[in-house]
Amino acid sequence: MVTASSSSAARRKTENNQLHLLVAASPTINAVRRFFYGSALALALAGCAENQITGRSQLLLVSESQAISQSAVAYNEMMGDFGKKKEIETGTARAAKVHEITNRLVAQAVRFRPDSANWKWEVQVINDPKTVNAFCMAGGKMAIYTGMWEKVHATDDEIAEVMGHEISHALLNHTQERMSVALSSQVGLAAAAIVLAPRDRTGLALTGAAAAAALAIQLPNSRESESEADQVGIELAARAGYDPAAAVTLWDKMGKLGGQPPEFLSTHPSPEHRSARLKELGGKLQPVYLTAKNTPPPAQQYLK
Repeated sequence: MVTASSSSAARRKTENNQLHLLVAASPTINAVRRFFYGSALALALAGCAENQITGRSQLLLVSESQAISQSAVAYNEMMGDFGKKKEIETGTARAAKVHEITNRLVAQAVRFRPDSANWKWEVQVINDPKTVNAFCMAGGKMAIYTGMWEKVHATDDEIAEVMGHEISHALLNHTQERMSVALSSQVGLAAAAIVLAPRDRTGLALTGAAAAAALAIQLPNSRESESEADQVGIELAARAGYDPAAAVTLWDKMGKLGGQPPEFLSTHPSPEHRSARLKELGGKLQPVYLTAKNTPPPAQQYLK
């Protein structure tokens, strides 16, 4: 089990995360070429880096600062678009609850990666009852769709599992990693084609690295990154005082949704035996959860 106190490495961390929106962009051809050509050069110089939490070697061609800054650009563009459509839910009991749950999770995330205390954490509720999705971008930019309640009927503990899982993708450098994989393979060519799609088909007009940041995180997660996010996410939730057993009920509920599979599952493939592994992890974390539930940690505000 990865714990906040298991090793000095857990105190040192490096970064990044996740988004699962079908977002594309329309930058100029030259902007895209400059970014992809620059990243190709970085491939020869950067190579692999060891993740400070997991110890796994990751291909990271994009710097942490670039991933964070360009994710912020993409996030602001997206939230601006949602705001124009009046699809951002504010001032409701549900939005307040999401803020409360997420803030408690972020407090635990900072224990894993103290440097993440400097991220500009933010969460929004997107009023789209047909969409079952959530994401956390590099640097802590987050959103969750109302379909999580309307279609999945998620409890507070299950919402905590969703957001804990997403936050873990940010903590574990998964956005940087997937951007890098895309840029160093034929996936990069497909991404560039999507980037160049007309604005009227995409709704967003991102350029260069911001477009790459938004596009790369649409790629399906690997089993390895999913396993890592499961392990860290369920612990974040337990330490924040949310029942780890909810991780199992959440995935079971999503798996039983009829019709088209939720978008969340398209970017979070469900490996075989995942439910059993979550149950095993949750059992080990029950004492941690009960301690946190009975003695809540002091509240500290990290969210905007």
